[in-house]
Amino acid sequence: MRLMFQDEARFGRINEPRRCWAPRGLRPDSPYQVVREYTFAYAAVCPHDGVMDSLILPVVNAEAMQLFLDEVSSRHCDEYILMVLDGAGWHISKDVRLPSNMRLVFLPAYSPQLNPAEHVWDEIKEKWFVNKAFQSLDAVENLLVDALCALENDRNRVLGLAGFDWIVSIILNAT
Repeated sequence: MRLMFQDEARFGRINEPRRCWAPRGLRPDSPYQVVREYTFAYAAVCPHDGVMDSLILPVVNAEAMQLFLDEVSSRHCDEYILMVLDGAGWHISKDVRLPSNMRLVFLPAYSPQLNPAEHVWDEIKEKWFVNKAFQSLDAVENLLVDALCALENDRNRVLGLAGFDWIVSIILNAT
């Protein structure tokens, strides 16, 4: 059995300048833009061994969620997956058909702090997206692909972000 936590995040061309280092006496030059174009990243992380599966999709809805669940299921076809996620409308939609090797468990409402996958988004936004302006949505997606691939290929880093042993024991004891 594989325990995974799932979440999705929005990435786009709109950005907010953040504090950054600059030599004393110089003001840093950080680009700023308000362009409302977005793409969405879906990810599932296993806090036990640092395995991460991700997918970039243009929307968040039941159809996109179905694509993501099918992808995760196919990557772990020899395992039964206990997928923990929040109660977003597209997660609980009647249109979502679970793969045969997967069961969904929903977190309590308004409790993102219980989802270790949230830390993946913080890491990506802090390490890859901070103080950047993009010329196109393709540029956003290209950088997002780089970030997600880097994390998928670095299990120790994902384990450091998402390895909450106490959450794993609570979920496994409750099911």
